[in-house]
This record gives sequence, C-alpha cells and structure tokens, in this order.
Amino acid sequence: MIVGVIVKELVTHADDRGFFREIIRASDDFFAEGFGQWSHSLMYPGVAKAWHIHKVQIDWWYVGSGVLKAVLHDTREESATYGETMEILMGENQQAKVLRIPPGVAHGCKCLLGPVNLFYVTSRVYDPADEGRLAHDDAAIGYDWLKQTPIT
Repeated sequence: MIVGVIVKELVTHADDRGFFREIIRASDDFFAEGFGQWSHSLMYPGVAKAWHIHKVQIDWWYVGSGVLKAVLHDTREESATYGETMEILMGENQQAKVLRIPPGVAHGCKCLLGPVNLFYVTSRVYDPADEGRLAHDDAAIGYDWLKQTPIT
C-alpha cells in the first residue's frame, strides 16, 4: 500500500427494495481535509485516463456502476513507498470502497466493464496551478495500460 493512500471499505444495507450505502462522513478520519468540490466522470469500456497528479489537492473516489481499475504511483521522493505502483478494482461485484489519493501520488484509471460512473470529491475547488499531467506511457512509471486485468 502506498503511504497516504487509504481504502475505506463500505457497509451496504440491502433488502428487497435495493440498498443504502454511506460513502463519506465529515467526521471520517480520512476526510479531515474536507470538501472542495464533487465531480462525476462517465467512462466507456476500454477507456483509460492517465496520469494525473496534484501538488496539494486530495481526491476521494467512489465507483457507482461498472468496474474500474484505479492505478496509483508514488512520485514523492521523501515517501517510504516512493516509486511503488498499486492497482485497485472498484465498482460492481467488488468490495464497496472509497479510495483516498493524496497529493504527489499519480493516478489513472481504466474502465474494465462499463460504462463506469466515477464520483469523486476533492479537497479543493479546481485550480489549474495544482493540476499536473504525466504521459500515459511515462518511462519513470513503466505501467502497461494495455495489459489485461481479470475482473473478479
């Protein structure tokens, strides 16, 4: 696990009408930085978006439908997990979860089964000065977005 990345497993209350699932509370320890903006991204099967990185902003991701492979890479030289890459499957038929992505951790995703509805909260409102991009095939990361990930 990359330092500062937190996966909050969610509790689902299901019955014959459907389900109720609490995603984030203001009192959650992993949400201490607070609310800046809530956004929604729709992705079609096979679409990959990478790499995105922030200097200050924290993201919290939740997948409402479809299956998303979230990929994180630690670019923080002072971090104990510098250079590490991790993958997390989110969405349908996965343990329900929220993913916290700290500043300095490059992140991308790929829609494995879709469409995917990704809902995400950020700790700040959009600020172009905080936005960073790395090429999807950045040699320093060395991640293969075309490799197949089994959906379990």
